Amino acid sequence: MQKVDFELTGEYIELNQLLKVVGLCDSGGAGKQIVASGDVKVDGKQELRKTAKIRAGQKVRLGDVQIDVHAEGNAA
Repeated sequence: MQKVDFELTGEYIELNQLLKVVGLCDSGGAGKQIVASGDVKVDGKQELRKTAKIRAGQKVRLGDVQIDVHAEGNAA
């Protein structure tokens, strides 16, 4: 499994935008399609809300890629 650390600079990031920022898709629209497909899990549970608020401490998984979200200055 590939792990990606993402440093959150605000309170949250929308799920579709997170997928775009870490390079798992080319645009926010493509991110929405990926989420709608049911392939994304947040903290081990399937997430279908395209703009779900992802906060520090959460883990997002798409296929064999896991994104660990950290608060600014707390990256692992």
